[in-house]
Amino acid sequence: MSLTKDIDTKIVEAMRARDALLLSALRNLKAAFMTEAIALKKVDGLTDVQALAVIKRLVKQRKDSIEQFTNGGRKDLAKAEEAEMKILETFLPAQMPEKEVRKIAEAIQKKLGVTDKAKIGILIGAVLKECKGQADGVMVKKIVDELF
Repeated sequence: MSLTKDIDTKIVEAMRARDALLLSALRNLKAAFMTEAIALKKVDGLTDVQALAVIKRLVKQRKDSIEQFTNGGRKDLAKAEEAEMKILETFLPAQMPEKEVRKIAEAIQKKLGVTDKAKIGILIGAVLKECKGQADGVMVKKIVDELF
């Protein structure tokens, strides 16, 4: 079943269970899918890859919002954003452990022969490409920075 159809099914389940938080998060996600489909001029909806990109973007927005709300002293709003972020993260593939990312980064560093910090962007890009969306960019940057 495609990701968008899975979301539609879960919306119906959330309505039946009267889970307001889950329903709200799923409806926001579906609206984001529709907005993205319109922007890409897709009549038949998004592919799973495009849908995952939308979910990743929404999770990143939630993380930024949580940070801003926490800095602003609005713990209630931060908690709501965190709950919604956890719901969105259930649709993302499992993240690669930090040890595996470190091994990949070290192997690519040796393969490319990157020894100075001037070419750090090339190394980060290669590691992200190798991880194929299973590693967070912030984590990859931190690991690559530690290699130098």
